[in-house]
Amino acid sequence: MQQEPAADTPHLCVRQERGYTVLEFHGEIDIVAATEIGPRLDEATAGPAPRVVIDLSLIDFFDCSGLRLLYRARSRVLDQDGELRLVCTHPLALRVLKATGLHRLLPPASTLDAALGQPEATSGTL
Repeated sequence: MQQEPAADTPHLCVRQERGYTVLEFHGEIDIVAATEIGPRLDEATAGPAPRVVIDLSLIDFFDCSGLRLLYRARSRVLDQDGELRLVCTHPLALRVLKATGLHRLLPPASTLDAALGQPEATSGTL
């Protein structure tokens, strides 16, 4: 596992792994966390063909602010012909993903290893 120092925050740890930028969200993903995470998410999804994994395995709470981050990441990655993968086992977050239909566009994997091994999951329509 290759790790690279990044500007970590209380709600986000960023590292490189197997050619992907992994954004590991922590704690409560609400409007405060989204304000902190947004600029780093934009950095990770900029440029040609970004390869990004958003890992929600260490979250405690997830609301519509977190959902907006996922939609923003997906849109930015699709615009740049990249790949976006998701790790999520949190029951509330999974309910939100299912209720909005995002789980069909960004199927959640149960582990980081599973996400890194799955086929591209950034296309599709609701």
